[in-house]
Amino acid sequence: MTPCMRLYAFLGQEIAKALEPDCSNHPYKQWIETYSSAKFEASALRTEELLDKLAISLTGVELEVLGRLYHHALKLERDFFSAQPLSQRTLVPLLKPGDSASRRYTIVSDFDLSCTLLDSSAVLAEIAILTTLKTEQNGAENPSDRKSSSELRNTWDALSSQYSKECEECLRKILPPEEVDIFDYEGLHQSLEQLSQFEMEANSKVVQSGVLEGINIDDIKKAAERLAFQDGCANFFEQILTKMDDLNVGVHIISVCWSGDIIRAAFSSSGLDGLQIHSNELTFVESVSTGGIDRRVESPVDKLKIFNDICSSKDQDTELISIYIGDSLGDLLCLLQADIGIVIGKSSTLRRVGKRFGVSLVPLFSGLLKQESAYVEGSISWTKQSGILYTVSSWSELHAFILGSSN
Repeated sequence: MTPCMRLYAFLGQEIAKALEPDCSNHPYKQWIETYSSAKFEASALRTEELLDKLAISLTGVELEVLGRLYHHALKLERDFFSAQPLSQRTLVPLLKPGDSASRRYTIVSDFDLSCTLLDSSAVLAEIAILTTLKTEQNGAENPSDRKSSSELRNTWDALSSQYSKECEECLRKILPPEEVDIFDYEGLHQSLEQLSQFEMEANSKVVQSGVLEGINIDDIKKAAERLAFQDGCANFFEQILTKMDDLNVGVHIISVCWSGDIIRAAFSSSGLDGLQIHSNELTFVESVSTGGIDRRVESPVDKLKIFNDICSSKDQDTELISIYIGDSLGDLLCLLQADIGIVIGKSSTLRRVGKRFGVSLVPLFSGLLKQESAYVEGSISWTKQSGILYTVSSWSELHAFILGSSN
């Protein structure tokens, strides 16, 4: 009963919010008002509190069983709603096998902190520091021109601190003083061109510091295997790759990460080998890094150029729909260029900069309801809206939107 009441309360409240300010003409008005009410929310909370009290005396094993039962019951409730026959066309899931003859899709995602829990730059620096530390502990001589592990640590900490401080100073100089209501793409692009220059200078400092020198390619691949993905991310890409041919979809990663090897190895360790990776590359002599970077993707402007190249259509007989998924300021131009730009996470910098140039961030669910209304009335597909980005809290939400419910 507890998962049933929680799901009904959640659905009632979300639907009521989406229909604000008035649902008086809605055919399910009574259902929505009942399950979105404060009275029903209070009832749901009471059942949860009762379950918590009853669970106090349970053992660890019994609690695990209870957790599985709760999850299974909630899934059955969800499947009940999913099984209801639909009498109208729907946008969701966005990718439908029957569309593949007339429509193709391009899904592009950022990597660091969009797909992963950690930023790969810190991982690469840590590998370099630990490599040098092992050399010292084994009694081997460090080349005279190489820093010690403690010097590398101090160098990396100083670079990180300097980057954060100078990035904030750069933003302060290039941003308008106040938020605006009208979307100003040209102003945003010009400001991010200036930020791009800062990003290139920051990469030059990293190369000059030597902090990325001496890393073995095998150590990069081993670290990548332990690089944790955001919950639901690997499953999303697995499902996409499995259905690529049926859905007529291409999948790309665009990243300012310094090492394409760490991206490829991270996905490969999860069995995801069909992704096309666009990133920088460390330079190597044999299997050891020189400290240099083959610099291909350094800035928001670089990302946009690659994204536009990916989306340039050579087939005039099929409609292209592009989806970009990103979490940071470096993704903003691509997010706005895509037919559907989806912001995952809660980057305060992206939001702050976006608002200064009139970018609107709308929860995906709310935006989807508006798009559904137009679709039912005859629109052939998702309608791109200038200056509007959609926000999600998880890859599961993305999965449901693009592919449908995931088990």
